[in-house]
Amino acid sequence: MIKTSAAVTAISSLLTLGAAAFATPAFAADKPEMEKCYGVVKAGKNDCAGPAHACAGQATTDSGAKEFVALPKGTCARLSGGSLAPK
Repeated sequence: MIKTSAAVTAISSLLTLGAAAFATPAFAADKPEMEKCYGVVKAGKNDCAGPAHACAGQATTDSGAKEFVALPKGTCARLSGGSLAPK
C-alpha cells in the first residue's frame, strides 16, 4: 500500500510540474492576439456569447450577421463578408 501511494504521489508531482511549465509567460507570448469576426461563420460553428445567443455552436445559418468566430488579429479584414462589428 505504501509503494502504491508513493508512486501515485510521484506521478501527480510530475504532472503538476509539467502543467506549470506550460503556464509560463514564455508560452503565452506565442499566442496571437485574437479578434471577433462577424459574418463569416458556418452554421453551428460560432464562438460563445454572441449578440444572438449565449452559447457556442448555436448559429442556425451560414454567414449570420450577428454570429462571430475568434480569429488572429488582422485576418477578419481579409475575409469576404468579414466585419469587426455585428451588422
